[in-house]
Amino acid sequence: MTVAAIREYIGVPRDSVENFGGKQIVYASWDRHLLFAAPFLLCLPPETRFRDLVDGPLTALLQADPDAAAIDWTKVEWLKDNQPWTPDFDASLAANGIGHKDQLRFRTPGLNSLSAAA
Repeated sequence: MTVAAIREYIGVPRDSVENFGGKQIVYASWDRHLLFAAPFLLCLPPETRFRDLVDGPLTALLQADPDAAAIDWTKVEWLKDNQPWTPDFDASLAANGIGHKDQLRFRTPGLNSLSAAA
């Protein structure tokens, strides 16, 4: 759609990493679980250990799903930038190569009770 403006429009992004006080946005989504309509948006320091992301905010956000308690995090299949990826649970987000506004997706084979036909 074409936009007509009376003067030059200069967009200033307000979600750049400099505006988050040393934290960064990380998106996380659980493939084939439609209880959650969109990825979770987490605001975390880059020094956060991946294990702390999983054991803390991610686990808390997933509680509503009936499959959540059965997740075996050692068997989860991860995707980063839509490519298979294996995180180091004891390394930081930064050390795992997770930057500002990156999206992590994960799959839990066998736990797809709220899934659309795959």
